[in-house]
Formats: sequence, C-alpha cells, structure tokens
Amino acid sequence: MRAVVAVVGVLLIVAIMWDTFEALVLPRRVTRRLRPTRFFYRTTWHLWSGIGVRMAPGGRRETYLSYYGPLSLLVLLGLWAASLMVAFAMLQWGLGSHLAVAGRPARFLDDLYMSGTTFVTLGLGDVAPTSGLARLVTVIECGVGFGFLAVVIGYLPVLYQAFSRREVTITLLDARAGSPPTAAELLHRHAGDLDALGALLHDWERWSAEVLESHLSYPVLSYFRSQHDNESWLAALTTILDACALVMTALPQGPLRQARLTFAIARHAVVDLTQVLRTPPRVPEPERLPPGGLARLAAELAPAGLTLDADRKIELALAELRELYEPYVNALASHLVFTLPAWGRADDPSDNWRATAWR
Repeated sequence: MRAVVAVVGVLLIVAIMWDTFEALVLPRRVTRRLRPTRFFYRTTWHLWSGIGVRMAPGGRRETYLSYYGPLSLLVLLGLWAASLMVAFAMLQWGLGSHLAVAGRPARFLDDLYMSGTTFVTLGLGDVAPTSGLARLVTVIECGVGFGFLAVVIGYLPVLYQAFSRREVTITLLDARAGSPPTAAELLHRHAGDLDALGALLHDWERWSAEVLESHLSYPVLSYFRSQHDNESWLAALTTILDACALVMTALPQGPLRQARLTFAIARHAVVDLTQVLRTPPRVPEPERLPPGGLARLAAELAPAGLTLDADRKIELALAELRELYEPYVNALASHLVFTLPAWGRADDPSDNWRATAWR
C-alpha cells in the first residue's frame, strides 16, 4: 500500500510541475486536451459566468465578471502549491514516514506538516527527517518550493505588463471611435484625414500581433476585463476588423494596403484564440449587419464627406469578409460574456473622457 501511494505521489508531482511549466514558462500554445489548468478554467469559468449572465447588463455584472481573472489566477497558484505539498507528503508516507516526532510514531498528518513547512521554506525543525532517503526528498521539495515561488513572483509582473500594454491602446481608441467603439464612428472621425486612419490601423496591426502572442502564451489574460464597463479588448478588435472590411470593400479612397495587413493579423488573433479557449465558431444571430445595412452606413458617413460604395456587388464582397471573422468574435463574445459592438454610429456618440463621476 505504501509503495502505491509513493508512486501516486511521484506521478502527481510530475503532473503538477509539468502543468506549471506549460502554463507559466513555456512561451507557446499547448494543444494537449488533458491538462489540469484547462480543466480548472473551463469548470470555474462555467460556474462563474453562469451567475454573471443572470445579472442585468451593466456595471454590476461587469464588476462581478472582472473579479474572475485575477481571482482564478490566485486560486490556481494556491491549488498547484497545495497539490505539490500533498504529493510530497504522500511520497514521504509511502517511503515509511521516517520522521522524528516527539513521543509517538509519525503519522500522515506529520508528513503533510513536514511537507508544508519544507515547501514554503520555513524550516521550523520540530519535525525532521531521520533517514537518508527522507532527507533527500526534503531537499528536493525545498528546491521545488523555492523555484515555484520564484517563478510565481516573476510571472505576475509579466502578466500585468501584458495587460497594461493591451489596455493602453484600447483606451486610446476612446477619442477615435467612441465608447463603445464602432466602425462607422471610427471612419466618421477620420473622414478628413485618411492618412491618420492608415497610421491608426498600422498601430492596431502591431497591437493585434501583441495580443495574439500574449494571449496564446497566457490565456488567462482573455478573462481580464477593461477598466471601463463599455470597453473590452474583444469589442476593440471587432471594431478594427469591421473598419478594415469596410475599407477593403466599400472605401476605395482609404488606406487599402494597411487595412489588408491589419485585417490579416487581427483575424489570425481571433481564430487562434477560439482554438485556445475551445469555443467553436458560431454565426451571430441576428446578423450584426443585415441586408441593406451597408446603404445605411453610407448614409451615416455621407455628411462627413466619406463616400461608401453600397451596390449589391460590394455588399456581397463585404459579407464574404465578415464570414471570415464574425463567427469567431461571436464565439469569443458568447464564451467571455462580452457584447459585440454595432456597425453603425450611435444616436448620441459618447466618449469616456467626457464623463466624470460627478456629472
């Protein structure tokens, strides 16, 4: 029986350490389905978001959902540490519990106490290993615990730096496309300076590449929500895709080449993220831009001096481009409980920079 427990303990140690390595250290997407981290996020997010979707849309729901990302990260780190402590305790018990305990034989609780104090490098000394093998296991656990804490301490700043870089560009979109942003509002505000629109799309090409790289390496970032309730990384990315699609099909005077480059990397990002989060693409219902919607967009932008081609052929070309990304952004929005932005301008476009907490 002790030999079986020792083997299970070793297997659990290897499994947790490998899962930690893949989640925190390995800088690439992991395609293997059977992973403790993946099971943890799918289970806990299903329970957490199940409560969130029952709340009315607004600040209260966004605040509730915003706790999940940081909280799940702390819980996951705690589960990894606790699992390693239990696994090393199982190994010590399986090897015979060769521990010096005053006045009585060692029990499993003593192995667990010894494992906990060793893992967090307390080294109290009231329970000590007595055999050479037990001492070796203790030294190994101390090294694992020290390395685990070092990786965690180095991991958190990297994660929050990636989140901060993502949010800076999203915040800059506020004055350029409204809050929440829309493609029509973005084009309307750049009607007199299409060169600036090209420069903006160039910045978002790089931003999309950074989101692709960081969110594939650290999928937990997908659950980190923006500072404002009417902003999100997915809404911003969808707006840029919408704007690029319009430039590529209906706005011949726009920055066509840059729109194609930005569209390519942004579409790449949403497709890969659906694979990482295991969310199959689904067509939006109802359509975000129903038949005749392009003509309405053309009417909205005409007063600003922008002329959109809105004939049947252009509308079909736009529909083909939309099929390349809308099912994926819709799947992500459904999974992450985000609201996708509209295509057209709001009746009263609002910007976050105009609002204050007092009026």
